[in-house]
Amino acid sequence: MRLLPALPLLLLTACSGQIKDVQTFSYLGHELRSGIIGYDRSPPAGGPYSPLWQTCGSYSAPIYSEYAVHSLARGAVWLTYWPTLSPADLGKLKDAVSAQPNTLLSPLADQPTAIMATAWNAQLSADSVSDSRLRRFVQDYANAKSVPEAGQPCTGGYGGTQ
Repeated sequence: MRLLPALPLLLLTACSGQIKDVQTFSYLGHELRSGIIGYDRSPPAGGPYSPLWQTCGSYSAPIYSEYAVHSLARGAVWLTYWPTLSPADLGKLKDAVSAQPNTLLSPLADQPTAIMATAWNAQLSADSVSDSRLRRFVQDYANAKSVPEAGQPCTGGYGGTQ
């Protein structure tokens, strides 16, 4: 009988719509800085950022975290991957981000897992491109309204046409 009172709580938790294992943070935003910024994690999920932002799209080389964080502040999702990811898996990641224009995709060697999905104040680690949480993270967090610069475009920044 002791399990019955906990059952509604378990059902509510299972149906809450949260993506399992997403880490959340509480960066405020609007802190512009020039130069190199030392972040406490790689990739960063918020904090101070450059006055420039990174134009959303796929990049074959690492991008500046300072620019990417500014894009996160505008509602972008940044998918990073180990440079050793297979061409087939990289193709799957590119397909996943092509459906959502407000995304960044770039290699990043200095991260704890093969693939990281990062939004402003949220981050998900994945060991495989087939992890269904990645697609859901992109859908749920791209163009979020709770970011510091909601509604600002992810175009026209560094790496894109001005």
